Amino acid sequence: MAELKPWETYEDVAIYILDQIAEQLGLNLERVEGKQHVYGSKTMTDWEIDGKGVKQGNQGFMIVECRRFPKTRQNQEQVGGLAFRITETGASGGIYVSPLGFQEGAKKVAAATEIHEMKLRPDSTRTDYVLRFLNQIFVGVSDVAAVTDHISITVIRADGMRETR
Repeated sequence: MAELKPWETYEDVAIYILDQIAEQLGLNLERVEGKQHVYGSKTMTDWEIDGKGVKQGNQGFMIVECRRFPKTRQNQEQVGGLAFRITETGASGGIYVSPLGFQEGAKKVAAATEIHEMKLRPDSTRTDYVLRFLNQIFVGVSDVAAVTDHISITVIRADGMRETR
């Protein structure tokens, strides 16, 4: 199997983490699903989305957009594209995941269109990550531990001689 590109890994990790913490985000999400297609009612087109946050009781959804740009903040045009897809598909809002967050104009578009900004480090994995959302920080940490065992046996013979093995 071919190795995933960094942006593909980023999308996979972001969706996995969001699904794990969906109920803790305060967005009324039951779960977060991966990449799929949704229908656009005005343009009659099919839109591929990175992820779909399903609301509690299946009462609507949010579009999840993941952009692994480690050197630039998301601009007004990029966030505006998500805003259009939200309107086009009937979504109730969006979640935009990126390492550095939004530029000033993008923040204004997001505030006006129910798009939530989340910051996820570009080198994140399913076990090691830092995700920032509003005043919350979600952290995953893993470590490797080596366990060794040692046993010493002392044999005391009938003649009183000791032998350690």
